[in-house]
Amino acid sequence: MTVPCVRVPTSEGEETRQALADRDLIDREREITVESGSLYIPVTDAAAVPAAYDVVDHDAPARETQTTPAEVLGFEPSYERLGDVVILDEGDADRARRIADAIVESDLRARTVVNRASKVKGELRVREWDVLVGESTETVHREYGYEFALDIAEVYFSPRLATERHRVISQVGAGERVIDMFAGVGPFAVPMAGRDADVVACDLNPVAVEYLRENARRNGVEEHVTAIQGDVRDLAADYAGWADRLVMNLPHSAGDFLETAVELAGEGCLLHYYDIQHEDDPFGPGIRAIREAAAAADPAYDVAVETEHVVRSYAPHEYNVCLDVRLTSR
Repeated sequence: MTVPCVRVPTSEGEETRQALADRDLIDREREITVESGSLYIPVTDAAAVPAAYDVVDHDAPARETQTTPAEVLGFEPSYERLGDVVILDEGDADRARRIADAIVESDLRARTVVNRASKVKGELRVREWDVLVGESTETVHREYGYEFALDIAEVYFSPRLATERHRVISQVGAGERVIDMFAGVGPFAVPMAGRDADVVACDLNPVAVEYLRENARRNGVEEHVTAIQGDVRDLAADYAGWADRLVMNLPHSAGDFLETAVELAGEGCLLHYYDIQHEDDPFGPGIRAIREAAAAADPAYDVAVETEHVVRSYAPHEYNVCLDVRLTSR
């Protein structure tokens, strides 16, 4: 079957293959072929291949076999991918080692394999990892056309929230003024800036903010992103009444910052408030807290709940939820 391929001299084949793999562009369902001194590397997206490479249509046969970790192990392991890092969550160290070895033996692309060694902890929201394969915990994650560099040992990032982030980001219009109150490495802030919003992104973690600035540059939106390292409560001095939209993605603790959110809100502001609550009343506590903070503001705000959205199951009988709430100054 004829598919787009990068054509390079065989002498440059491994260097080129690695460069394309780093960009997650290799079509792994097709074979890499050699013909007349040239290597043909099938790619998934010809338009995303750097201009320095020669992209041609070439007959690349389908791969007959692809070894999966499950085929090596004899059972289906649980893992998630973050760039070229594979993340395990195994309580048994021997089982984690077996899975890591199987991943290496398989055709799954992975530079590093880690196992969770702690829960997310501390005010910087990081966790400890057991590194089973590789050395570096730094990677580049791709999500809905954007790239995010990060180090999982230094910052918090959840690839499981990609769909939820896209839901919110898709609502943003050009010219909006957005404050991402707990921005991390920028998975909300950077794509919002890509929609021509002006984004102020704040985080307490200095390493996260450095990655945030790098990711704004990496994605060509640095002119639309103001990255601030520090406590978001200090933003009110410069951004009181400024925001058309607020993102409060800090489940468990977002309620502690509602007074600040109301200070930052403009006359009309859409608030995306993330919470974790029991299944018996997943939305009520957040709605009551928002109404209380809005009523105590000067001037006060009217509150209209536009969306009550379950993001995912968080723990037995607990949900991670989002409230999209319209704040309108009285």
